[in-house]
Amino acid sequence: MKSLPKVIFFDAVGTLFGVKGSVGTVYQALAKNHNVEVDAKKIDKAFYQSFAQASPLAFTVTNPEKIPQQEFDWWKNLAITTFTQAGLLDKFTDFDAFFQELYLHFATEKPWYIYQDVIPNLQKWQQKKVTLAIISNFDSRLYSVLKALKLECFFSSITISSEVGAAKPNPKIFATAIAKHNCLPEEAWHIGDSFTDDYQGAKKIGITAFLLKRGYNTVIEKNQLPNLNSLG
Repeated sequence: MKSLPKVIFFDAVGTLFGVKGSVGTVYQALAKNHNVEVDAKKIDKAFYQSFAQASPLAFTVTNPEKIPQQEFDWWKNLAITTFTQAGLLDKFTDFDAFFQELYLHFATEKPWYIYQDVIPNLQKWQQKKVTLAIISNFDSRLYSVLKALKLECFFSSITISSEVGAAKPNPKIFATAIAKHNCLPEEAWHIGDSFTDDYQGAKKIGITAFLLKRGYNTVIEKNQLPNLNSLG
């Protein structure tokens, strides 16, 4: 389709791997461990509403020693908001214990699955000596997830919003990632599933952007992909 770049950057969640079932079904299963019955669809709806309204997963203080606690607190506040909106928070006798289990669960491979087109294409690009990297609005659990899913071996750098202090589509996170490699923005690609965060964010600083929309028939932009195989 295009001559290969020096670096291909990828979003992580929703691009390389996704949640098995849904966020709501995972929350529902773990809530049962705490004798709480919740409706998965209701939790799913409340989660995405809360997530959309939350501040970016990026902090003004990026002291490495403080970041893990900041990340934990950010997600805990999101979980509290989610269960409050769903009218289910008061069902827990020990929400702290539930959230601790939930947080650790998402640091493992258990709630995730890799999209079928990912590994074959990563292997193909790696064989062609293209540098592969990640830019993600996630937290430091991403390192353990990539290791657990056996994906870490493909990537030369991982840039996450909680460590940079800026989240996509902020140009700072893209510039930080580019600076880790000996290339210009025009010599890189970025592939992600968010029109605003990934596609528009990458384009804004001159990276060739591809919008990955698996299963979508409606084309939003000319560089929209139904899967990674579409890049040839």
